Amino acid sequence: MPSPPPIIIRKKTVHPRVHAGAWKVAYADFVTAMMALFIVLWLMNSSVKIQQAVGGYFRDPSRTATRLGSEMNSSDENFVITKDNMEELKEQLQKAIREVPKFDKLKNQIDMTVTNEGLRIELTETAAGTFFDSGSATMSDDGTDLLKLIAGELGKLPKHMAMEGHTDAKLYPPTATYGNWELSVDCANAARRFMQLNGLGPDQVSQVRGFASQRLRKPDALDPSNRRISLIVQYLKKSAASEGGNPAEGGKAKTNDPAGKTKQPRSASGKPDAQPQ
Repeated sequence: MPSPPPIIIRKKTVHPRVHAGAWKVAYADFVTAMMALFIVLWLMNSSVKIQQAVGGYFRDPSRTATRLGSEMNSSDENFVITKDNMEELKEQLQKAIREVPKFDKLKNQIDMTVTNEGLRIELTETAAGTFFDSGSATMSDDGTDLLKLIAGELGKLPKHMAMEGHTDAKLYPPTATYGNWELSVDCANAARRFMQLNGLGPDQVSQVRGFASQRLRKPDALDPSNRRISLIVQYLKKSAASEGGNPAEGGKAKTNDPAGKTKQPRSASGKPDAQPQ
């Protein structure tokens, strides 16, 4: 009897396709894109100070944070303005100001000098009125770009700066209840408010001073350049202001009354008249 034919069983081994890591690459790309989206959304809703600090880092990662104090981690405590780096700060501000669209028109109205108190930035007026119209504390449109840029640059610095208002010697009518003392203070405060809305920190300004026509730049008391706003980036900062101290140390500005007994006069409008310092 013939034997049955052999039965051959063929087993096909199926090797699974290897894609265990392919999904990880796609997921990583998705997470990266979402992270970039959230960073952009965060920056769009951040303050101008943070936007400028982040932008400054990407423009110059090796120098921006250390040169202008744009480092956001406790910059107030780590950055101290001294006479050694004040000239460097002056050069940085001058370089930034040259980027203002109307720089050619405004360059003669900007004066920066390093003084014993700090870096003094003088923004002088013209006869037509660059920052304020004559006799008014309402800001004009010509100087807003410059003030906005300066506010952004100074906003990178720690606290401790002062702002001053100056007028020419043109007098108001004798019956007026508003004069150059009030005007000088109001102009300085108007500039402070505008700059704090455009990059300057809300607590960076330690003093606002009004001098009326007591500190003229030109011998001609009616020269338009005597009308000006002064920004002083001071050397030192103190944790607490001491009464009667030097203005550069955060204390109260001194008046011409050595005994300190004269009361501050008030106008009929209820506004206190600023006192000379």
